[in-house]
Amino acid sequence: MAKALAKVHSAQIDVAARYVGDSGARQAVHTVYGGAHLFTSETARKLGELSLRALETYAPDAKTFADVIGVPAALAPTVYERVRAKLQREAVEDFRIDFEDGYGNRSDEEEDGHAAAAAREVATALDAATLPPFIGIRIKPFSRELAARSIRTLDIFVSELCHATEGRLPPNFVVTLPKITSAADVETLVWVFGELEERLDLEPGTLKMEIMVETTHCILDPRGRSMLPRLLDSASGRLVAAHFGTYDYTANCDITAAHQRMSHPACDFAKHMMKVAYAQTGVALSDGATNIMPVGPHKGQLTDEQKRANQEAVFSAWRLHAADVRHSLINGFYQGWDLHPAQLPTRYGAVYGFFLEGLAAASHRLKNFVEKAAQATLVGDVFDDAATGQGLLNYFLRGISCGAVREDEALATGLSLEEIRGRSFVKILNDRRAKSETPA
Repeated sequence: MAKALAKVHSAQIDVAARYVGDSGARQAVHTVYGGAHLFTSETARKLGELSLRALETYAPDAKTFADVIGVPAALAPTVYERVRAKLQREAVEDFRIDFEDGYGNRSDEEEDGHAAAAAREVATALDAATLPPFIGIRIKPFSRELAARSIRTLDIFVSELCHATEGRLPPNFVVTLPKITSAADVETLVWVFGELEERLDLEPGTLKMEIMVETTHCILDPRGRSMLPRLLDSASGRLVAAHFGTYDYTANCDITAAHQRMSHPACDFAKHMMKVAYAQTGVALSDGATNIMPVGPHKGQLTDEQKRANQEAVFSAWRLHAADVRHSLINGFYQGWDLHPAQLPTRYGAVYGFFLEGLAAASHRLKNFVEKAAQATLVGDVFDDAATGQGLLNYFLRGISCGAVREDEALATGLSLEEIRGRSFVKILNDRRAKSETPA
């Protein structure tokens, strides 16, 4: 009996070490990608101004905006007001300085210069507090042709940044590794990170990575196994996120361009594999991008007919983008890519509509759940569904962090702001139990 229990306990320790659960830490609702050659310390601010201009130009009132993106009429004024406020306050939550698809292949001299310049701009923005909450770079893939260039860009960027900031990295700084074809890609980046940390006198483990799942190799390797769990193992604790690459993946699946879309069943299959592989591991997941841009075809002095054509083009792209965002949210992907400032209004509009539509039901459910859990612990019962409670709490944490839900609205759960900000359902139960046991 003792040996059997020891075996079970040992296995549980291993499971707990890997499946650490959702920390409740903030996750950006999107990542905006932009070419490294265009990045400046003012990029996030300028994108916010352009996104607000797009909203005011094409949807100057709440009803128009709600009708286009599919938000219920009852929520239209609230969603519109909060989207406007978000675009004014913090339009970009996460930005990726791109040295891959959004940058292209250039001469070594040119990319060296852009890597150094982008790093200096990040340093300037860090000092001026103009960076978004999350920031990082996407390097080129570790292919035979591009690996040397990729590592060289990473070296220049991180070295120049540390030199300009005296060793400070921005909060939530991450390096994105695209087009992974084997675990060796991740292992190599881990090794490079270690070399950079030693040379630049950074704490071991400082540099973090996110991987891009955009090749079929990642889903099934030549032996018919999923590579995704091994990529987590190979990252040696440095993997913070996995992003899905819609268009490279669908191309890998031999899907024609006309049918390459985020909601394609092939994409859903791959993303469900990601969910299964990384559920409860602490790895944040992100969906890809809608590649139809909300841009009118006509410029300059416009006739009424041209204005209508522009509006129709933007509205069509907004409908598609909002539908893609909702599809992602329904399938448990709370983050996605945005490629154009005019996509930011629909990103937040769809996200806010999603959270606000479920607010009343979620508040009622969490309130009842907390009361049930608290009653169980008070009488000495074991309450073993804390994961569900944490999931409900995370709904509010995500909604609050992105601006969809106000903190005072979350009080309908019966929780205090202090309890909500504590981010831990188990801590809420323990604290309430301790208070109940303290003599008056």
